[in-house]
Amino acid sequence: MARTSARLAPLALILSLASLRLALAEDWPGFRGPGGQGISGETGIPVRWSDEENVVWRRDIEGDGWSSPIVQGDLVFVTTATEGGTVCRVICFGRDDGSVRWDREVSPQATRRKEAKNSYASPTPVADASRVYAVFGDGTIAALDRQGNIAWMNREVQFYSQHGLGASPLLHGDLLIMPFDGSSEGGDREAGWRKPWEGSVLLAVETATGKVRWRGKRGLSRIAHTTPVLHRHEGRLEVLSNAGDVIQGFDPLDGKLLWTVRSQGEGVVPTIVTGEGLIFTASGFEEPSVRAVRAGARGDATSTHIAWEDKKGVPMIPSMVYRKPHLFAVTTGGVVTCYEAATGKILKQQRIGGNHSSSPVWAEGRLYFLSEEGEAVVLEADPELREVARNTVSGRCQASLAVSAGRIFVRTHARLLAIGKSRNTP
Repeated sequence: MARTSARLAPLALILSLASLRLALAEDWPGFRGPGGQGISGETGIPVRWSDEENVVWRRDIEGDGWSSPIVQGDLVFVTTATEGGTVCRVICFGRDDGSVRWDREVSPQATRRKEAKNSYASPTPVADASRVYAVFGDGTIAALDRQGNIAWMNREVQFYSQHGLGASPLLHGDLLIMPFDGSSEGGDREAGWRKPWEGSVLLAVETATGKVRWRGKRGLSRIAHTTPVLHRHEGRLEVLSNAGDVIQGFDPLDGKLLWTVRSQGEGVVPTIVTGEGLIFTASGFEEPSVRAVRAGARGDATSTHIAWEDKKGVPMIPSMVYRKPHLFAVTTGGVVTCYEAATGKILKQQRIGGNHSSSPVWAEGRLYFLSEEGEAVVLEADPELREVARNTVSGRCQASLAVSAGRIFVRTHARLLAIGKSRNTP
């Protein structure tokens, strides 16, 4: 009996440590994780996997949707659109075992125009400790509790865009902030798309009720699909939000436009990243450029606050990653660029191949890139860009990765996979 107990003791210790690790796991509560920067503080993240190797669990997802998975506590959430995109759904999985906790139909929606690579459930949801908030292609915003009950819906914005809706919401205190950078559905279809207009809005609704708190106005701008982020500089908190032709800062209390920097191009997708007192952005079609804007601007700061610009290695869809002192980007054609963040100097460019819509993630000194073909390339996050591993899963991939509890959550066109280390694997 004593020998049996001695043998069981290490196993009990391992299980206890594993349970503690899961309990202390970092949440990934919205698009690009904590702070919206694509940075994970998790350790023990796997670098190698396949359809079989290091797959903790996999579950099918009905319908179509390119929203990324999010993790809040012990739950994973995704959105999807079924029945040809006309039905909005939120699905909740158990983080640890992949069990379907609930699959809730939220509402019907109108299926307006979109680009072929977009979907009617592209906005990534965001969650706090009590609710998950989801946005769908026609502008519907819904809040559901952790049991899947609908708390409220807001359908004040009847969204239309030549591209469809691709931005995701931001949580700030008791507000849910969502950009609606669309275009005209009326007589002049080029308004807001090829021609600047004043029809865009940054909408803030109360998380408790769904009622509108404020509407932020951009002035003249065009189509975009960027997710806002919060940024504090010298004690001042701003909502950073870029769109076609503009990079802007808003007051999170009332939505007042604080500053603008002109940045020509429509169809902007990459979300802003920040560091070293700089705001790093990529513009859209027409004049693709990577721009670094100095924080602390007021009014029209186009002529005073652009620190540097570069037209090489511009990411048109994937967001960038900043990790001091470097800025990393990947083009849709699979070329990775490492910039010196302070100056914009290109330190190295390297082709990793594939087509890229997913935004990269930084974890444990490594960069994780996921191609549309399902190939994940892991590089060292330094100017050498040394390749660590290549991994492949079946199915098309456009959603970005989520990282929590020592696992990577991968969404393909039809499945959700939890990737985690098996025993005796790197």
